[in-house]
Amino acid sequence: MTALTLGLPSKGRLQADTIGWFAARGIDIARTGDARQYAARARGIDGLEVVMLSAGEIPRELASGRIHLGVTGEDLIRERAPGWQDRIVLAAGLGFGHADLIVAVPAFWVDVETMADLDEVAEAFRARHGHGLRIATKYHNLTRAFFQSKGVADYRLADSQGATEAGPKNQSCEAIVDITSSGGTLRANHLKPLADGLILQSQATLCLSRAAEWGDGERAALARLAERLGVALTL
Repeated sequence: MTALTLGLPSKGRLQADTIGWFAARGIDIARTGDARQYAARARGIDGLEVVMLSAGEIPRELASGRIHLGVTGEDLIRERAPGWQDRIVLAAGLGFGHADLIVAVPAFWVDVETMADLDEVAEAFRARHGHGLRIATKYHNLTRAFFQSKGVADYRLADSQGATEAGPKNQSCEAIVDITSSGGTLRANHLKPLADGLILQSQATLCLSRAAEWGDGERAALARLAERLGVALTL
């Protein structure tokens, strides 16, 4: 029987919530072997093979066509798969993993409430320091596109792979672009989001790969899966 390959997050809350979402629809997914292995199996529907991947790998695997479906954050699809619209379908939001990608600045910047204010500060900052504002983020592509849309050009990106929110306090950057859910971490680090600085409202999303092999057998298996899940899965 023709099988579809489904990539799921390999660890953490996102993995647990994803497995729970499938279980609620009659598909039980469990790891095989010990916790260090990334193999899994699905019960409750024929023709579905499961691979465990990091959430950040899933966009690349979808874009390359090595998996037919995958669950990851919409933010990761948009950031890590340039030109994703041609190769990936955002099929269904799953209702968990909610987070906002936002621009935040130090709370004591009392005169900076909007992106236009940030643009003005950037000009003054360069005049004083001789270089552009440093914006710490893991989301370079989304940040560049958003800043361009807001007419903000005088800045430079500082790559952040750790605790991005601590950057301004540690003087490694002046502002940040990062994911937030409750805003508690921002407040703990004396940061505030800009009023018009919302880049993306993200959630866990079931995605389809347009680049994968889709013969008659795969399309039939997709139709069976869509019926079981109760969601539209259309290429």
